[in-house]
Amino acid sequence: MQNKQGLVVVLGTGGTIAGTAANASDNVGYSAAQLGASQLLAAIPALAGQPIEVEQIAQIDSKDMGFSVWRALAVAVGKHLARPEVAGIVITHGTDTLEETAYFLQRVLAPLKPVVLVAAMRPATSLQADGPQNLLDAMVVAQEHGAHGVVAVLAGAVHSALDVRKVHAYRLDAFGSGDAGVIAQVEEGRLRRHREWPAGEGVGLARLPRDGAKWPVVEIVTSHSEAQGTFVRALREAGVHGIVVASTGNGSVHHVLQAALLEAQAAGVAVLRATRCLGGSVIDATEPGLPSAGALTPVQARIELVLQLLARRVA
Repeated sequence: MQNKQGLVVVLGTGGTIAGTAANASDNVGYSAAQLGASQLLAAIPALAGQPIEVEQIAQIDSKDMGFSVWRALAVAVGKHLARPEVAGIVITHGTDTLEETAYFLQRVLAPLKPVVLVAAMRPATSLQADGPQNLLDAMVVAQEHGAHGVVAVLAGAVHSALDVRKVHAYRLDAFGSGDAGVIAQVEEGRLRRHREWPAGEGVGLARLPRDGAKWPVVEIVTSHSEAQGTFVRALREAGVHGIVVASTGNGSVHHVLQAALLEAQAAGVAVLRATRCLGGSVIDATEPGLPSAGALTPVQARIELVLQLLARRVA
């Protein structure tokens, strides 16, 4: 591990990594977000004496993540990364929406230093808690010379924010990176890298509304056998600004649902078409008239559409 003395700022948001259960053998019946980030770090002797600052941004179960926390998190990350003494950021997070937070931060900030989301599949009270090792691995990445962009570190794997997705409901190695594969692996405190760090141009903090009610409303519907357009019409009536359709296969949409989506699009609702498949990309040869989200997962496509709609407001 290089750059060991670089200051790392740890931003806490809660999640399973900070969860507790009454019984140490209980890995599912726990309460998330019970411990602060400072408590998590204090329980890891190997981190004693390392230059670390802690700021608690939120204390929530990540299933309840929302725009207000995302904005506060992005502002905090931007503020700390601007400090020359800061080598990188570590964000403790829940696994349920980790991929959404990671994609959001990368698209907004595209940081030139490492921003590392870290989580756990088991609570801190578990007999075999995975949080402490994941935190140690995250610190390695946050202090790695030349690392940049938003990544997620779990079970020794380093995933790009542009590719990471949760692929298992229970296993410790619950995350994958689709066709792209992991960026690197952390092995006994050392990083073995396989491909480049995430890059791109961030849209910036300026366009993120301070008022949560001013964010565009974008929902996800799923195409499946006997899919209907009822929900699409209900969303239109509710004033939704955008809809992502999680399509079958290579972006195909049931004809009834497709008709409703085309109607919504004609009425001014933005639509993006992603695939509900865990791997692969929508190759644009089907469903003319409904824009493709390419390799984005449905939840990534939703965030992308939110950011596109915000851009249109200031254009």
